[in-house]
Amino acid sequence: MFEYSKAFSSFTVDNIEKAKEFYQSVLGLVVKDNPMGFIELHLEGGSTVLIYTKPDHQPAAFTVLNFAVNNVDDSVYYLTEKGVRFEQYNHHEYKTDEKGISRSEGHAVAWFKDPAGNILSVMTTTSA
Repeated sequence: MFEYSKAFSSFTVDNIEKAKEFYQSVLGLVVKDNPMGFIELHLEGGSTVLIYTKPDHQPAAFTVLNFAVNNVDDSVYYLTEKGVRFEQYNHHEYKTDEKGISRSEGHAVAWFKDPAGNILSVMTTTSA
């Protein structure tokens, strides 16, 4: 039944205007207003993510959006220059360096938050 339907993801924020500014100006994504007062992120490959406000918004405790990049170090540098602060983790499987990058063989990832506190990441693998 659903194998041919186009699926999309969504998550909440506490302030749609701050979210729009962040995703558009800081991350450089195509952001469109939705007639229902939401915003839509239009991503490479035709994917869409719907973002909407929720009065009692609670940031997700997990990564809601991952960006596959060619070079995590370059992406971290670029975003840091735009004022993004990367998370520091000291878990045995997700230990980050001073830049906020977790590295393992063939894989690097760095986590950061949007203005509503939702967790996002930039990541690369040997296959990216």
